[in-house]
Amino acid sequence: MVERTYSDDEQNIVILVYATPDGGRYFRKERALTSFTDVRDTTAAVDARPENLGTVDDPDERERYATEAARMREAHDPEDLV
Repeated sequence: MVERTYSDDEQNIVILVYATPDGGRYFRKERALTSFTDVRDTTAAVDARPENLGTVDDPDERERYATEAARMREAHDPEDLV
């Protein structure tokens, strides 16, 4: 996981972004939180099908994703909860 944000335009939407180690491709996952007791695990990594990956065109964003992916890899196993 390289980014976790909360949607500005919709209430209770969490946006998770996972990226490939080189930062060149990403997988976006959106979660609607339905209550304060709505608990769903978020892992450090996910397996995503290649056809579900987007391309990161911005070089600065690609570098940021690669840096964060490396940091997460060093700190967590893929199945660790974050």
